[in-house]
Amino acid sequence: MALSRKDKLQLTAWDEFVTNQFRATPIDLNETATEKLKRIEKLEADHEAWYEYYFPNFYTSKPAPFHIKSSIRVHNNPEWNEVRSWARDLSKSGRTMMDVLKLVLTGKKKTVILTSATYDDAARLLNPYKKCLEVNDRIKNDYGEQQALSGWEEGDFTTRKGVSFRAVGAGQSPRGTRNDAARPDVILIDDIDTDQDCLNPDIIEKKYEWIVNALIPTRSISVPLLIIACGNIIAKYCCITEMAKKAKIHDIVNIRDDNGRSTWPQRNTEELIDIALENMTSSAIQKEYYNNPIKVGKIFKKVNWAKCPPLKSCDHVLVYSDPATSNKSTKGSSRKFTGVIGYKSGNFFLYKVWLDNMTQRTFVENLYHAHDYVKERKVDTFKNWIENNSLQDPFYQQVLKPLIKTVARLLSKFPLFMSLDKRSKGDKYTRIEGTIEPKYKQGCIYFNVEEKDNPHMKRMEEEFVGVDPNSKMMDGPDGFEGGIWIIENITTKEVTDHHVRKIDNRKY
Repeated sequence: MALSRKDKLQLTAWDEFVTNQFRATPIDLNETATEKLKRIEKLEADHEAWYEYYFPNFYTSKPAPFHIKSSIRVHNNPEWNEVRSWARDLSKSGRTMMDVLKLVLTGKKKTVILTSATYDDAARLLNPYKKCLEVNDRIKNDYGEQQALSGWEEGDFTTRKGVSFRAVGAGQSPRGTRNDAARPDVILIDDIDTDQDCLNPDIIEKKYEWIVNALIPTRSISVPLLIIACGNIIAKYCCITEMAKKAKIHDIVNIRDDNGRSTWPQRNTEELIDIALENMTSSAIQKEYYNNPIKVGKIFKKVNWAKCPPLKSCDHVLVYSDPATSNKSTKGSSRKFTGVIGYKSGNFFLYKVWLDNMTQRTFVENLYHAHDYVKERKVDTFKNWIENNSLQDPFYQQVLKPLIKTVARLLSKFPLFMSLDKRSKGDKYTRIEGTIEPKYKQGCIYFNVEEKDNPHMKRMEEEFVGVDPNSKMMDGPDGFEGGIWIIENITTKEVTDHHVRKIDNRKY
């Protein structure tokens, strides 16, 4: 069967990889046996020197501190479980391969399973291990010929020294995986999540259950097990996020740190990062390089961040809140919203937001926090609005109103007087699209850049760009729409030149 163009390109790239392995690992033929033993002993005492010597074509840049620390953890802890959520191009798979090959070549580990989303993916990720053992002259010179005369197949091979490697696709049966009497003592999980799978929580749940109930139990109780899972957080709920809950360390490293600097400047300069990210969408950048998956919806592709004008300079300021009847802070309940919204010169600014699953008590406390936020900025005239249509009114009268007074006493404050938004509201998406979308298209909607790292504002950003007819998370944009609608109606009344006078009687 004729190869496709894609297959030919992959084959060419693979041939280049194998050729480079040969060229990159020359040996000193004049070295004596004593010199060789001393050199090996010195290299094995220094992980970085070992990696640089045996894998010069992988070790092309000096490692970053997070690389070094992670490798030390792996080598110092025979029983270990670590998740490496390092951004794309930070060498998750390459570093893991060097860690594992040092462990097996020095006799500390013996049976390796590598799993990925499919068997083909797992076999592809295992191939560099196989080729390095086949053609790396430095490994062969120092640790002996590795390729066995038989049982040396793609996806399942055993070295002459008895170290076995096996590829397993997610969901396949790993039962019976052993090397003679030795059960797996290394489990590698790489790119287990896919974008398609993450759209269906049931698939993720099933895949994760396979990891914990089928894959990991292949281990031996009496032999220390190393688990390394490599993968970015490509969705809020994925296998990586669930494995991270059980891991000893969840090492999250983004392409840039919290100060906006490259986390691996020896390889990725600021200029190179800028060039790489220039033509990518915000959602792709956040998912692949910042472990911050954002679902982009139908109408808002990104948030427009801006330095907001002083709050007291705004034409209108209000605090708008959207409650929910749930009194739970668990993730399954609806989120409650309180936002400080300002209007100036035709633009709407979201200065501050409180958006999360929270109890009624926390929600009411946030009403006071928002009120204080506005007063501290010397704004004298503003109102506290709360959504309260006819269906919500009993809840407001019986629960929230008494709680507002109770919290006032506890905080030693005057009770807040709320203006009630009694508008009859229809479908969330329709309202958000009708009220916010036209202003967004005209560049009149801005979020306060000074709040960009606030977890509440991050949730607001996530919900805002995720607005979609089928989205179940639009509580923040829904509340924001309520505040904009109030301001818009106030300003409309102010600019309307409407006069009433008696009409002359023109009847004859």
